[in-house]
This record gives sequence, C-alpha cells and structure tokens, in this order.
Amino acid sequence: MELLWEIAGWAGAVAILSAYLAVSMGWLKAGKGFQIANLLGSCAFIVNGAFHEAWPSVVTNIAWFLISAVALFRMRSGDEAAATGGEAPQAQFPGVPETGQMAIIDAPRAA
Repeated sequence: MELLWEIAGWAGAVAILSAYLAVSMGWLKAGKGFQIANLLGSCAFIVNGAFHEAWPSVVTNIAWFLISAVALFRMRSGDEAAATGGEAPQAQFPGVPETGQMAIIDAPRAA
C-alpha cells in the first residue's frame, strides 16, 4: 500500500511540473488544462503528504487545490457569460507570452 502513496506523490509532481513547464514554454495556455493538472497534482500531493504526515505540505497543497478549483469555477462562469455575450472582449498583446492574464480592451471607434 505504501507504494501506492509514493506513486501518487510522484504523479502529482509530474502533473504540476509538466503543466508549469508547458505554460512557461508557451506550449499550453494557462487555461482549463493547466488548472486541471494543478488540481489533480495537488490532490496527489495531499494524499502523499498525509501518508507521510508532512502537514505543511498538506496545507500548502490544500491551498493549491482551492486556488485551482476557484480558477476552474471562474473559467466556467466566464464561459457562460461569453456564451450570452455578457463579457467584454479580451486581447493578448503581440510579443507577450500567453500567461492566461488577458487585457480587457475597447474596440477603436470612428471619430
């Protein structure tokens, strides 16, 4: 059974580090896939940390889980608002890496 908890810990490390690497290199947008990887990775770290009684790690990963869960919830809410046309247009600035943080802009208007 101990092997299962160790595998969970290593799987969590792979999930979180892979997602971070992919976003940092521009291979993945900091969207739902990134947040899901963080959510699942933090769950695996929580299980592994609890098994080893590493409570600071458990608390840190509970916070990590909650941050990812809230981000996913907000993305879902944003999808619903976009479907109804209730959200302002967003744009990624040219030459700036995709970080998931978008600037809200107004469309230029003719004078």
